[in-house]
Amino acid sequence: MRIGIDVGGTNTDAVLMDGDSVLADAKVTTTPDVTDGIVRAVQRLREQRDFDPAALTGVMLGTTHFINAIVEARDLAPTAAIRLGLPATQSLPPLVGWPDNLVSAIGGHTYLCHGGHEYDGRVISELDPGELHRIADELAVNEVRSVAITSVFSLVNSEFELRAAEILAERLPGLRVSLSHEVGRTGLLERENATVINAALGELAERICDGMVATLRTIGLHAPLYLSQNDGTLMGVDYARQYPVMTFASGPTNSMRGAAYLSGVDDCAVVDVGGTTTDVGMLHRGFPREASAEVSVGGIRTNFRMPDVLSFGVGGGSLVRHEGADVKVGPESVGYRLQDEALVFGGETLTATDLVVAAGLTRIGDPERVASLDRDLVSAGLDYVTDRITGTIDRMRTSRALVPVVLVGGGSVLLPEELPLASSVLRPEQFAVANAVGAAIAQISGDVDRIFAIQSGQRDAALDTAKQEATDRALIAGASPGTVEIVEVEEIPLAYLPGNATRIRVKAVGDLAQSTSAPSPVAHGRGVR
Repeated sequence: MRIGIDVGGTNTDAVLMDGDSVLADAKVTTTPDVTDGIVRAVQRLREQRDFDPAALTGVMLGTTHFINAIVEARDLAPTAAIRLGLPATQSLPPLVGWPDNLVSAIGGHTYLCHGGHEYDGRVISELDPGELHRIADELAVNEVRSVAITSVFSLVNSEFELRAAEILAERLPGLRVSLSHEVGRTGLLERENATVINAALGELAERICDGMVATLRTIGLHAPLYLSQNDGTLMGVDYARQYPVMTFASGPTNSMRGAAYLSGVDDCAVVDVGGTTTDVGMLHRGFPREASAEVSVGGIRTNFRMPDVLSFGVGGGSLVRHEGADVKVGPESVGYRLQDEALVFGGETLTATDLVVAAGLTRIGDPERVASLDRDLVSAGLDYVTDRITGTIDRMRTSRALVPVVLVGGGSVLLPEELPLASSVLRPEQFAVANAVGAAIAQISGDVDRIFAIQSGQRDAALDTAKQEATDRALIAGASPGTVEIVEVEEIPLAYLPGNATRIRVKAVGDLAQSTSAPSPVAHGRGVR
């Protein structure tokens, strides 16, 4: 048995699963201290279906802690960005383009050093240990506890990043080190930004992971804790401590994976309507389609793995504004205060939930409190929601063909049984807790995105290398060795580079290894903990 939990802005959802069966599900209001909501959700599960905690093989958690910390520029550790590439790359220093509040939040420590490689592995300049020793002295004086090391084309050759990490760790024991070749993808600035974000979240990740484990222990759950990644798979709690950036957008991906599992449809559009926002994404072979371009996180350009999801402020708690015939729903929302402020719960705020109850599409709270709402207002508000979501589906599809649409999330009751552009509309059983189901059934993954200078007759060898690296990363993250398989291979010739340069992307997925403790990541000899 396993428990899946997803913490959203409005609700915390949980499911208890045994094999393919959902034994119990719970939806509780998210609390300001999210651990309280998690405890209440687990208690609700036990009230529905008592279980032996010793029978649990894992607790899978999707959380917004880390993305919220970046968006709100809080709880970030003093972090240094060290780039290896001189004499190249001087025109655009580290943290260029960052919002001022985030630069201030991490201290604004940036360094340019010699090092780096060309796309074909040739050295730009040799690493200078003396530069790194001087940086270590400054970090100690400024009490900087985390560093992000980015070497030019480290996805081709990571040698300088690893050597720099060893030098700094020897001088500053306990220093947290994030390396760009482990975090980001091709594109120096975007990969560097993702690595700096990951490093700045290191201390928060330690506190959150320790706190979550302690919370589960206090309610008698000693099973390993896993966190949801942004590709719809899982990572062990120790792995999450090292790569918290990989939890970004785990909520939408959990919902999409849960939608595929509950509906049995692997290629479709998924519309997840929560209490605050709606997320629309596309599933391909049961996994979220990944964004092909850079992704903005808190106003920072990054290029680490993220799902291709469009989000907008429409949900069950969205405020309804109207002036005559002009009706708008969202983006403002009452969020987790829905049960205090919505009309159907005795409040004084007109929300989208009130509209759907007034229309007779669901029974929530006291329908009598909205019985007098103007019918035209109710109809116009629900049409507004349908139009917004239909337009977003149109933006996400890659052809003019109709697509299957799966509706999940508690707020999906706002939508009708038929939608324009949809070949079919499915609202599976347990649609309201699809995000928790997605967390509970998730697998373990590893992926590689590298540039190879492929010599004549060496294509197969390059592909085999990438596949093995992806498999190894899945095993490190906690996959069972006998279950790992390659689910995606992509080759992109780079015509603008000489030497038959090819970008190869590989994704490997395996089932969760059954063990009594969560796996630990390979640390490359670094003092990262």
